Amino acid sequence: MSNVRYISNLTRDTYAIILAGGRGSRLYELTDWRAKPALYFGGKFRIIDFPLSNCINSGIRRVGVVTQYKSHSLIRHVTRGWGHFKKELGESVEILPASQQTSGNWYQGTADAVFQNIDIIRHEIPKYVMILSGDHVYRMDYAGLLAAHAESGADMTVCCLETPIAEAAGAFGVMEVDGNMRVIGFEEKPANPKPTPNDPEKCLASMGNYVFNTKFLFDQLKKDAKNENSDRDFGKDIIPAIIEQFNVFAYPFTSAVPEEPAYWRDVGTLDSFFQANMELLSPTPQLNLYDAKWPIWTYQEQLPPAKFVFDDEDRRGMAVDSIVSGGCIISGAKVKRSVLFDEVRVCSYSFVKDSVLLPDVVVLKNCKIQNAIIDRGCIIPDGMVIGYNQDHDRARGFRVSEKGITLVTRKMLGLAVGYE
Repeated sequence: MSNVRYISNLTRDTYAIILAGGRGSRLYELTDWRAKPALYFGGKFRIIDFPLSNCINSGIRRVGVVTQYKSHSLIRHVTRGWGHFKKELGESVEILPASQQTSGNWYQGTADAVFQNIDIIRHEIPKYVMILSGDHVYRMDYAGLLAAHAESGADMTVCCLETPIAEAAGAFGVMEVDGNMRVIGFEEKPANPKPTPNDPEKCLASMGNYVFNTKFLFDQLKKDAKNENSDRDFGKDIIPAIIEQFNVFAYPFTSAVPEEPAYWRDVGTLDSFFQANMELLSPTPQLNLYDAKWPIWTYQEQLPPAKFVFDDEDRRGMAVDSIVSGGCIISGAKVKRSVLFDEVRVCSYSFVKDSVLLPDVVVLKNCKIQNAIIDRGCIIPDGMVIGYNQDHDRARGFRVSEKGITLVTRKMLGLAVGYE
């Protein structure tokens, strides 16, 4: 059997579940009205588009998206952008809200979110179930992960990333492995992670992506559901309970594109969200959104091209080292090192630099904005200055992050809230 045919059989025999119910509390007001996977990223995408695109580009075309927290915008986006798959051709992207089929509870944890959908998974008759985190930005060919899982004889495979110990402490599940990459120890968010055998400064952090043999997964979920002391979580409960008795292997994360370094970002804080967007402004960013071989798919409105108007010396519409999306108008204003999402307007004599402006933001005349995240639909009044004086920003009710990034939302400006 050719390698291509072998891989295609593996992907066809796989059902993927994307866990997209995360609240994202460390993003504060950015997730007041949307789940973290629905948060905007990179000028035109939402975070959920990355694991979904990885699935489709890897050949996995049966996907369930588990939703829970403030899921309206997420469901709307997935329905509009990913609802064109044909079930009769063996492909589908389905929304899996908490339907309380196995109990009267909402999803109690990551494991419970899968357990409550056992009947839906069983109906698909997959040989493998892939469980993916829905709130990270990365590109990955899951076919390699599936092949490693099948060839190792594993019951479960955990995708991992070599991470500096200082970054992983208290933040990620950490694995201890033997020379064959078999998992012999697992701790959920330890204060003192165990280092890898080859580098005392790094550890193997779980990415929250797993592959299970289907029957084995069902057996473990049923067993966990009967455990009254369980938190119903893969990291806290399932993995520690199985590593001694069963074959659990670690799979090191590699790039979807062989010649590119592996890229993975947890954009779970205001500062990490801001920084990851700013990284895209590099002439050759580590995350290449322009690669036609591994496209990131999304829902797109039919918008006119971006436009830059006026060419007077003191009133020139221009953008430098920036991402400017469809429908934007830079009208006699200057934009520098910034990410502008769809239909942003920047009016005469205003200056925006080192900032992220989400869709439908309007910056009126004579404004100065730097080191800021402006949430969707904000209207910045004439002459407002943001990001130049942190004490002044806080006094007006704006949030300033640990690294000095100012977040502005509609509510902070006294505008109507709830606009996605």
